[in-house]
Amino acid sequence: MRRIIPFLIALCLALPAAAERKQSFGELDVHYSVFNSSFLQPDIASAAGLVRSKTQGVVNIAVLKAGKASTAQVSGQVKNLLGQSTALTFRQVTESGAIYYLAQFPFSSREILSFTLDVRQGDNTHRVTFNQEMFPDD
Repeated sequence: MRRIIPFLIALCLALPAAAERKQSFGELDVHYSVFNSSFLQPDIASAAGLVRSKTQGVVNIAVLKAGKASTAQVSGQVKNLLGQSTALTFRQVTESGAIYYLAQFPFSSREILSFTLDVRQGDNTHRVTFNQEMFPDD
C-alpha cells in the first residue's frame, strides 16, 4: 500500500501547471484525475482494491483545505454522450498523511465522458464538473 500513494500523487501532479486539474472553493481545493485502470501496475491496483482492465477507468480525488489533506464525502456520476449514467462509489484511501478518494467506472470504447462530483465537507457541498476523453488500452 505504501507504493500507491506516491503513484497517485504523481498522477495528480503529472500535468503541467497550465493544465492543472483542480477546482477551488475558497480555501478548499479539489484535485482530480481520471485514467485507465490498466495503467496501474498489478501490485498497486491490488493494494488499492482496484480492478485492472482496458475498459475500466479510475477517478482519483484529493481534497486540500488550506494546503493540507482533508477528509470529505465524495459522490458523483459519470455520463456518456448518449446520456447513459453510472453512479460513482468512492473509497477513501489514507496513508502517511495523504487522503485520496478512488472510484472505478466502466467504458466501452473511445469516448468523451462527463463527470459530476459532489464534495461535501460539513454543511457545504461543492460541485465539480469536467469532461474526460477515455481510450481503451490495447
